[in-house]
Amino acid sequence: MQIIRRYKWTWLLLLLALAMAGYLAANSLSFGKEKLPVIGQVQDFSLQNVDGKTVTLADTEGKARLVYFFFTQCPDVCPITTFTLSQTQELLMKTGQFGTEVEFISISFDPEQDTLEAIKTFADRFHANYEGWYFLRGDQEEIRKLAADSFKVLIAGNNKDNFAHANLIGLVDRKNNLRALYDAGDTKNITPEFLADTVTELAQEK
Repeated sequence: MQIIRRYKWTWLLLLLALAMAGYLAANSLSFGKEKLPVIGQVQDFSLQNVDGKTVTLADTEGKARLVYFFFTQCPDVCPITTFTLSQTQELLMKTGQFGTEVEFISISFDPEQDTLEAIKTFADRFHANYEGWYFLRGDQEEIRKLAADSFKVLIAGNNKDNFAHANLIGLVDRKNNLRALYDAGDTKNITPEFLADTVTELAQEK
């Protein structure tokens, strides 16, 4: 019974992931062929960075952004996706765009366990450059609403039975428009090179 309770949300989100698979694949493959459409607007937020300072959406405006929702105790997809982002960071640092034209935003949805210290330890494992990578925490309900309303990321469960969540990376333009959602589990197509090229082209969009 405990095992069933632990993973029941996983099956629910798996069905959702399958329903979105076609959309995400088309979204991913369309880049470079034509300008990505606006598929949503990112709502404002006020969250806490690892240095204890408040960060709002306005603080990141004017840059192209990759946004990811995670929790530090995640046993599988979060560390893998964060590693992919760290590799993307290295590519963008080589071109001088990281922190100047492009930023990353990783948002924890488990504030009970994800203290500032826990998040910084997690981020440091992946050599996060804080000049261009925000690791944020805040009120859990506010973050769940932000994830669902702005990024179509549903988060279920809790830190006792484990969370289940859509493993998506959001692509946000300089004007806070959501332009794409990428399935981070599609490692064949959603590579560091693809993400770096995509966010670079968006940063240069007029």
